[in-house]
Amino acid sequence: MVTEVKSKNIKLNLIGLSKADYKGGPTSLCQGCGHNSISSQIMAAMYENSIRPEKIIKLSGIGCSSKSPAYFLNRSHGFNSLHGRMPSIATGAVLANRELQAIGVSGDGDTASIGLGQFLHLVRRNLPLVYIVENNGVYGLTKGQFSATADQGQVLRKIGTNTFLPLDICMEALVANCSFVARSFAGDAKQVKALIKAAMSFQGTAVLDIISPCVTFNNADESTKSYPWGREHESPVHDLTYVQNREEISVDYDPGEAISVKMHDGSTLVLKKLERDYDPTDRRQAIALLEEERINQALLTGLIYINTNEPTLIDAENIVDKPLTALEPHELRPSAKSLEEISKSFA
Repeated sequence: MVTEVKSKNIKLNLIGLSKADYKGGPTSLCQGCGHNSISSQIMAAMYENSIRPEKIIKLSGIGCSSKSPAYFLNRSHGFNSLHGRMPSIATGAVLANRELQAIGVSGDGDTASIGLGQFLHLVRRNLPLVYIVENNGVYGLTKGQFSATADQGQVLRKIGTNTFLPLDICMEALVANCSFVARSFAGDAKQVKALIKAAMSFQGTAVLDIISPCVTFNNADESTKSYPWGREHESPVHDLTYVQNREEISVDYDPGEAISVKMHDGSTLVLKKLERDYDPTDRRQAIALLEEERINQALLTGLIYINTNEPTLIDAENIVDKPLTALEPHELRPSAKSLEEISKSFA
């Protein structure tokens, strides 16, 4: 929802910020890189959801993808960590200041290779974090070697043929009991933005595996991480639109039917219910669907799984409501009496 300042013809969101307030620095990535498109949709999602940039912390590791946070939300906090170690830094940052919303941007190398162990442990702990994997199947920053998500049998010039089966990031997340798992394609801007909006409103770890073509090293027609393949094989599991929390709007219509619904800001949203029978709260069905995708060589996109009942790491550790960074010394220091009671318990 936005309002328009007619004197300057600049649209402002509900907190009085313009799209320019969500920009970052100029990108140094290759022209046409899918990562740039993802950055654009992050900015659009934050602007449209009226999220204050100063309430965001951006975290990343090493790689082309991990450079991306420099290109959006330059008024936000940020930390560029070591290769594969972003989950540790994110855990510390979120536990220290629970008032910040965290966005982690990683790549298939940063997540599925050196960082796989850290990724799985972050997911199973359900840290409140939007974890975006910009997945292109190569190590683009080091000139195009195969990553852990590269297709088996894929041939890259000067590199050779990949003989290994790829890791499926969504499947790994589901096996580790992730509560929000989605996949998208960088070329599908509408879906990417809707998924980012949904992930930002989720309480827990939200993993978004976004196929993001590398136009320099991995955009051959036969690659499952290329623009041509993605456009030809994308199979949305549902039509996805995110609507912010407001007074409930209820609708009732049949599969295959399209209806117009008036929204809170006066705009009209056209909804069409797909005939495909899919329940994103069914974990077993989600795993089966990913396996079906692998066998049929389809790019399944959309919200694959969601579970809103899992406690977050903050809940599990009984973190106090006040951010740890704001606690005064007397609030952190145990009293002499409490220390005496603890000592007695070990007697």
